[in-house]
Amino acid sequence: MGKVIAVANQKGGVGKTTTAINLSASLAVLEKKTLLIDADPQANATSGVGFNPQNIKTSIYECIIDDVEPKDIILNTTTPFLDLIPAHIDLVGAEIEMINLPNREKMMRKVIAKIKDEYDFIIIDCSPSLGLITVNSLTAADSVIIPVQCEYFALEGLGKLLNTIRIVQSRLNEKLEIEGILLTMYDSRLRLAKQVVEDVRTHFQQMVFETLIYRNTKLGEAPSFGETIIMHDANCTGALNYLNLAREILQKNNLTKIDASEKLIDIENER
Repeated sequence: MGKVIAVANQKGGVGKTTTAINLSASLAVLEKKTLLIDADPQANATSGVGFNPQNIKTSIYECIIDDVEPKDIILNTTTPFLDLIPAHIDLVGAEIEMINLPNREKMMRKVIAKIKDEYDFIIIDCSPSLGLITVNSLTAADSVIIPVQCEYFALEGLGKLLNTIRIVQSRLNEKLEIEGILLTMYDSRLRLAKQVVEDVRTHFQQMVFETLIYRNTKLGEAPSFGETIIMHDANCTGALNYLNLAREILQKNNLTKIDASEKLIDIENER
């Protein structure tokens, strides 16, 4: 049975969709059958793996609202082992339509249950909000990755997200765990970035991934080509970062025999 990981942070611009796309691609490159679910009305994860959201006729919206079978709308990406359930703008209206539905917080879980056994990992790209679709994603997930930008306001809003996770754990999904806090957009030249990393690791300790996601031009370029970072430039720092993250997650879940000393590629020496 596949592990479902939500990538969530209600604060925008923290690398959430970048992480969902490129973690999914990295797991796929490591030959783990992976499904990326775009649960954001902006549909950036959909376009980020090469599909035009305007051409999407059936999406996660129809699965949730109209009970369309998810297996009927899964798209194969250009990356082997990586599939996509796309999104489009109609997802904006889903929260309103779900208001009066019974078990409205568990609609996503119902959809994923139909296909969970077919994948090693299912990654959900959540919208930058704490609305009903995000709550659905957290209720459906086994764990959550929280991307946090290495800047001054890094912890702004993090408390609210952690509180939402606690509410979901207590009322909707007691098995939900925090897979880890992921520090993104790290610039080793900046003293402030290093201070943020130190502060977050001091405060949250083992909850923080060892992997850092460095600021990298290629990571910003890749979506404009509709490519994951692995397909765009497999040798760049961004690609190595996300491969490191995938390896760290596999080890954390006892899905690899990699020794601790070999777990991470030394990015500082690669730069």
